[in-house]
Amino acid sequence: MAAFNLSCCYHYHHFHSPPPPNVASVSIIFSHRNKISLLPTPLSFHPQKLRNNQLVLATTMATDVQQDLPPVLDSTSEPPSIFDGTTRLYVSYTCPYAQRVWITRNCKGLQEKIKLVPIDLKNRPDWYKEKVYPPNKVPALEHNNEVKGESLDLIKYIDTNFEGPSLYPDDPIKKEFGEELLLYTDTFYRCVVTYFKGGGADEAAAAFDHIEQALSKFDDGPFFLGQFSLIDIAYAPFMERFQPYLLEVKNYDIKVGRPKLAAWIEEMNKNEDFNQTRRDPKELVESYKKRFLSPQ
Repeated sequence: MAAFNLSCCYHYHHFHSPPPPNVASVSIIFSHRNKISLLPTPLSFHPQKLRNNQLVLATTMATDVQQDLPPVLDSTSEPPSIFDGTTRLYVSYTCPYAQRVWITRNCKGLQEKIKLVPIDLKNRPDWYKEKVYPPNKVPALEHNNEVKGESLDLIKYIDTNFEGPSLYPDDPIKKEFGEELLLYTDTFYRCVVTYFKGGGADEAAAAFDHIEQALSKFDDGPFFLGQFSLIDIAYAPFMERFQPYLLEVKNYDIKVGRPKLAAWIEEMNKNEDFNQTRRDPKELVESYKKRFLSPQ
């Protein structure tokens, strides 16, 4: 995990200019892989807003880390030396499904063992479909002269077939509940996105309530199965997108009345293996606005 030092913590996320009274300007200093960088523009924070704005700090940290990421390959790019024995994870930096597998790779400490290969989904290279993965989607994992896909299958595959800390418990009760939660991810996504498309809020609220109840099942930690697991990885990229979009566009705070979810978000914001994969919340919100609010 990347080490970091900071002279203060969080950005005041409501876009006041100039900052309102009692809001202090600060600078954040990051140390990552023996590199020190100072954000060029001082950030602002409000003491009462800290907890609500952890997402912004985490993403700012991620932006610093992203400077070291490999460049995106598009239709003009030459293919890598496919099936040369190198294990490659084909992703898009903007795809939440690919992000699941990227997070798993990081959490297992496999950054040197699994090479990240980012693909431009809007301008995909022909060789990706022809030579790597015929479904022409991400994520895809090239390993042992085979290419496998589907994010939930891949996070299990990496956890089982590679070294590093186990991300799934041995407890059969937790395993069974974990499988139920993995199956629920598609339903959760559908319920929330229906609200984005103009559907009723009740279904989305019920989906977040279901998450709150799930997080209440085990009391040995703040995560879905008590301790951090693949289940948290499966949900994290979508919460990263849903939380800021609902807050800005629908004025709906998913944490209100859901203390377990609020605690889970707080803990996930501390996970630097996750933070290294994250995007700017403004970018995510604008992307969803174009997708769901633009005239069809």
